[in-house]
Amino acid sequence: MKIIGLPYKINQDVISPNFIEGVFKETHLFKDVVLASKPCVIKVSPKSDMAVVWMDIWDSQSGSLAKNIINRRFNIGRFIATVKGTNMNPGVPQCKNCWKWEHSTLSCRSHISRCAKCYGAHITKHYRGKA
Repeated sequence: MKIIGLPYKINQDVISPNFIEGVFKETHLFKDVVLASKPCVIKVSPKSDMAVVWMDIWDSQSGSLAKNIINRRFNIGRFIATVKGTNMNPGVPQCKNCWKWEHSTLSCRSHISRCAKCYGAHITKHYRGKA
């Protein structure tokens, strides 16, 4: 996903991944969102004062969580930001053992297999759902 409509600097400070994570914790829209990795803050262009934030979230295979927040808007100070969906990059591998991006299952160093549905410390076929 990506968030557009954000300023690159707030109070003369460049927004950071930690700042974005803090916004997620404070914004009701993201109350159920779990980030799969640190957000990536990129300036729109060299002369622009706006930024785009790219992020991966943990979601079910149906993408129900993402569907609920895509095209929604929220405020950061006086700015209105919009959550947009993005296409998955087929060139970036995703491990089927730990479900993290940027490495394949064969090169995974995790000692614990994770469930694709709940990210619990068990394999997906042992998923039992919420009781």
